[in-house]
Amino acid sequence: MARPIVLKLGGELLEDGPRTRIVAGEIARAAAAMPLAVVHGGGREIDAALANAGIQKRQVDGLRVTDQPTLDIVVSVLAGGINTRLVAAINAAGGRAVGLTGADCGVAPVEPMPAFRSAAGDTVSLGLVGQPVHHGAPHLVSHVVGGGYVPVIATIGAGADGTLYNVNADTMAAALAVRLKASRLLIAGTTAGVLDGDGQTIAELGAFAERELAAVGTINRGMLAKLQACRAALAGGVPEVAI
Repeated sequence: MARPIVLKLGGELLEDGPRTRIVAGEIARAAAAMPLAVVHGGGREIDAALANAGIQKRQVDGLRVTDQPTLDIVVSVLAGGINTRLVAAINAAGGRAVGLTGADCGVAPVEPMPAFRSAAGDTVSLGLVGQPVHHGAPHLVSHVVGGGYVPVIATIGAGADGTLYNVNADTMAAALAVRLKASRLLIAGTTAGVLDGDGQTIAELGAFAERELAAVGTINRGMLAKLQACRAALAGGVPEVAI
């Protein structure tokens, strides 16, 4: 089997039926020509569900601070909503999609993310946020891809004790790409990519360019998280990454 491509979809691509059908059709066509694994987020839909439940959204450097009520919303939106809709749309478009989460057998084992120093200089705990454990091949995903199916993975991870964690979608996609020995990591969303000071898309970046861009303030925290995920994938042996 050829080395697969890992495609990370921003949740904004999956917010309504027409857009989801377009994305699903492209995935079905791509998967007919190459092995493909899909990881999806759902940030704005999670934000809306939190607001409806009267729960305040909190983020630090593009990462969601997650307590138990927030995690319950995340699980409901990602696994119970977006994932099921996307899988159904891909299958309706002629694809062969299988819905998974990172908590399924060895898909994305995680450990609690330790407190970290934010860009503002504060030490912050993110709560029930997991970071991928970078060891062991993801056998279930490999079997699904090898059988000609498209795994569609919601970004919920599980610790060794079964505790569920919210996982940043870019981070999970990068870690999965490394563990799958993917040929490429593609991060797709509705933004125009990484922009320079004049608002123009930068066609190519060095591996550590996000540090310079963050220092001069030309990228936001969400894009910073994407660039850090791309750098982790490159460092882990993925030969090509693109936003």
